This record gives sequence, structure tokens and C-alpha cells, in this order.
Amino acid sequence: MKTSVIEVRGMLSALSSRGVEKRIGKVPGVKSVTVNYAAGSATVRYDETRLEIADIKAAVHQCGYQCAGDTLPKHVSEHKPARKRAVVPTPKAAPASASTPVDAVPKASPAAPVATAVAGHEGHAAPGAQPAMSADMAFEMGHGDKDLPAMVRDMRNRFWICLIFTVPIFVYAPMGSFLKPPTPPFGLELNLWLFFLASAAILYPSWPFFVSAWRALKTGTLSMAVLVVLSVGTGYLYSVGSTFFFKEGGQFFEAAAVLLVFILLGHWMEMRARAGASSAIKALMNLTPAKASVIRNGAEVEVPTAEVLEGEIVVIRPGGKIPVDGTVETGESLVDESMLTGESMPVQKGPGATVIGATINKSGSFQYKATKVGADTALAQIVKLVQEAQNSKAPAQLLADKAAQWLVIAAILIGLATFGVWFWWIGQPLLFAVTLTITVFVIACPDALGLATPMAVMVSTGLGAMNGILFKNASALEDATKLNVIIFDKTGTLTIGQPEVVAIVTADGVTEDVVLTAAAAAEQGSDHPLAQAILRRAANLTIAAPTGFESLDGMGARAETAGGTVFLGNRLLM
Repeated sequence: MKTSVIEVRGMLSALSSRGVEKRIGKVPGVKSVTVNYAAGSATVRYDETRLEIADIKAAVHQCGYQCAGDTLPKHVSEHKPARKRAVVPTPKAAPASASTPVDAVPKASPAAPVATAVAGHEGHAAPGAQPAMSADMAFEMGHGDKDLPAMVRDMRNRFWICLIFTVPIFVYAPMGSFLKPPTPPFGLELNLWLFFLASAAILYPSWPFFVSAWRALKTGTLSMAVLVVLSVGTGYLYSVGSTFFFKEGGQFFEAAAVLLVFILLGHWMEMRARAGASSAIKALMNLTPAKASVIRNGAEVEVPTAEVLEGEIVVIRPGGKIPVDGTVETGESLVDESMLTGESMPVQKGPGATVIGATINKSGSFQYKATKVGADTALAQIVKLVQEAQNSKAPAQLLADKAAQWLVIAAILIGLATFGVWFWWIGQPLLFAVTLTITVFVIACPDALGLATPMAVMVSTGLGAMNGILFKNASALEDATKLNVIIFDKTGTLTIGQPEVVAIVTADGVTEDVVLTAAAAAEQGSDHPLAQAILRRAANLTIAAPTGFESLDGMGARAETAGGTVFLGNRLLM
């Protein structure tokens, strides 16, 4: 069995994820699937001998949504797989198609996992790029092929369009009768003028809800979009009928338009919250540098990190980020691995030592052989674990998902019952009964029930990952509320993340400032964490540059200062 995290675009509400789960779950070979609306992704566990990601992608497309394949860091997935003899950087190119011969892509290519994962995604770009979308998909995409930030902008634009046309509707309609509206232009009747304004305020801005409702019905589920369509659509169609056919009835274009304004505003705010909640995992995904310096044909060349091959020699200089995992061949240096271990002190690296991608080289230069690239690196595996944890469902969420489906049905039945009671039994006017029915459809929507838990899990796991805490799944996060004792094996990971000078012990007759000035003079220009700690402590002192300096490997340093010769180092030097 293989587990993959794929991106699913176009979901409009939390209840939309249920339809995607049902459709993917019907694909032969899929063992389990969980869809996270807040993250816009799905974790799929499937038999890789029976199907590929391309088959799962097709199932997502049948739901009317867009699949961008495995979610990987942008620099890993936005390039074509590199060939062994000709490396041609092609930014924002599509991954290799399923028809690519297996021997044409080297086994060592970092993009190979991507090519395998998205085999069959012809013409479909990776996350972060602008994917091509076939014509038969374009007409049924409510938001089009957009990532979350683009969906936020699209919903914002729809909200403003709706609001701009709703204001004059409100002024002209009976709801705004406390204002004296001007005469409708072009000699139009009031109801006809309101029809034109309402059509502009409702048809385009509400289109994503109609598309989402159609997708939900195709998969046999009921979502919040269904209730929005029933409420706004009923009000609009009833008013159209009242305008052109049974003119003795009232109309409430203003009610439908004002209602849609608040619905669009709510969705805009919700999508902004989703985009903010996903920022932690996006930052984690892009810690690795986009470029790497490698030795090819005896010369050093700079290539995208996605094109570094397993077994190639990578060149690292002081201050540079390590692009992929590997083993040091030549040279020595100190490497800051706090990103992975939480320890603030750099680790000495020499020939044979293992280095991890996304860690930072602090001092010397070295060359190392790439051993794990692309989706196989430690960082990529951490990202995958975090994504799987975000997409997992806590017991409370499983219960909420089941309840939400039944609550949608209950909302529709109660709305229809409300209409029947007020119109046929009590005998109230049709306009009043329809208004109450629409009110029930909107207020009783359980969308927040399906959104609250995944949003909380997504924010918690993302922030945890940024602070070095990995949750296995949502159940573990839920169980963490019951903890009353936590045992740590490394207290160094709980500090501020950098060493500080906390005490200075001096000999008789020597002041702290004298000792600190001598040490700071010797450490000037060094980026070692301990040197930086000494320089921060001596920030208020006047420090003269040393006239001579000698690094003593493995022990410390010797410097000639204005106060004489200074030896600074560890016990071996002393």
C-alpha cells in the first residue's frame, strides 16, 4: 500500500469534501481516503500495483474539481525530470507524461517521484504554477482552475460586484422606502429595473454556488451550496415570475441580493482564514533552496534543486543552505541543524558525515554526495507527515461529518414544512411564506460544523511543525488535551534557540569587562553561535580588531590583541 497527499482545488464549502471522499473511495484499489477542505488536499491510501495517481486524479475530475497531483515543495515539482546527459532547466514546465519511457528518466532524478506520482497529468502544471485546463473542464469549474489565493481574490471580486449592484436595489426596493429613490432610467418600470440590477448582482456572483451544488448532487451528497441555491435561487426565480408572469404578486429581489452579499462576505472571510491557516505548511515546504551548485563534467554549475541527481557531488559554501540529503566527501564545516533537531549549537561535519537538506552551513566549505533527493529527503518526508496529520480526522470530526449531512436534509425538510404551515395552514401571503422558507434554508446550514474541526487541526499541526512538534494524526492531537505530564529528553530544545553568556568567572584582580573585551576581540568576524553570544554580551564595550588570528582545529583560536595574546577555546586547548 502507498499513501499520497494530493491537492484538490475548487471546493467551496466544508461539506464539499464529503462528495470528493465518496467518489475517490469508489475507485478500485483505494483503501482509504480523507479530504481536508481547510487544507484543500486529500490523503489517499491505495494499492500502487492496481492504480496510479492519474486514476485518482480522474476520479477527482469526475466530481468537477481540479487535482494538482502530489503536494510537494514548489522547487521540487515545477521542473521536468532531468536527463542524465542533458540538463535543461525548464521552469514551470509540466511533469513527465505517462508515455515517457522509463529508461529516459534516470532512477536518481529527484523529480522521478513526482513523475511517478503524477503520471498521466499531461498539460497539468505542479502546485504553484498555472496549470493548463482542458476545455471540457473549464465550463464546469465555478472558480476555474485556481489555487486558494486565487479563489480568495475571486470570491472578493464577486462580493464587491454583488454589493455594488445591491445598494441601488436596496434604495429602489420597498425595503429602502425610507429613502426617496430617483425615477428608474430609460422610462423602465420599477420591477423591470430591479430585475436588471438583481440579475447583475446575483447571476455572476452566485455562480460558484450553483456549480458546487451540481457537483454535490452528482456525488449524491448535500452541501451548503445546495441550501444557498435553494434560498437565493428561489427568491430570484420567484421575483422573476412576479415581474413577467403573475404581476399581481410581490417580489423581493432586494432580499435575495442582500442575502447573497452576506453569504459572499462570509465565504470571502472563510477563504482568507484558510489561506492564513495553510501558510505554516507552505513555509515548511519551501525551506530548501531553489538552486544548488553541482559538479558536472568536471565543472561547477548551478541547477534547480529539482534537477540534482542522486550520486552527484554538491558544492556548499559558508552561509549556504544545503539543498538535498547526502554524505560529506571532502572538507569540514559546522552545520546548523536546528531546523531538524531544535539544537542551537552547530554540528561539526567532516568526510563521511551525513548532512540534511534545508540545514544551514555556518563556516567552512565542503563537497558532499547527494544520497536522497526530491520527495525522498528528510524535509519532504516531514512535510508529508504533517500533511497526513492535517488530513486525518479526529473522532469528533467523524461524528460532525455524519451529523452535517443529516442536518442539511433536516434544514430542507424544515424549510419546506415552514412554507406549508405558513402558506396553507395559517394562510399567510405567498411572499411572506417564501421569505420564511429562505430564512430557514440559510440559518440552518451546518457548514460551520464541518469546517471548525479541520481548520483547528490544520492550524495546530502547521504551527506545531514550525516549532518542531509533529503530531501523528488528529486523534493524537485530540488526545493531547488529556496530557498532564510531559517528559523531554533534550532540554536544549526548549530554550530560546541560541546560546547566551550567563556568567563570567574571573581570576583575582581581573574584571569581567577585561575578560569580555579580550574574548570579543578574538571572536570578531566569526559566525559561530558561541562567538555571536560573546559579541552580543560585549555590545556595549569598545572592541579593537585583533592584529593576528589563528584557528586551532578542534580546540579554539589564538588571537593577538591590544591587550596581548588571547587563547579562546575548549578544555583541549586549556
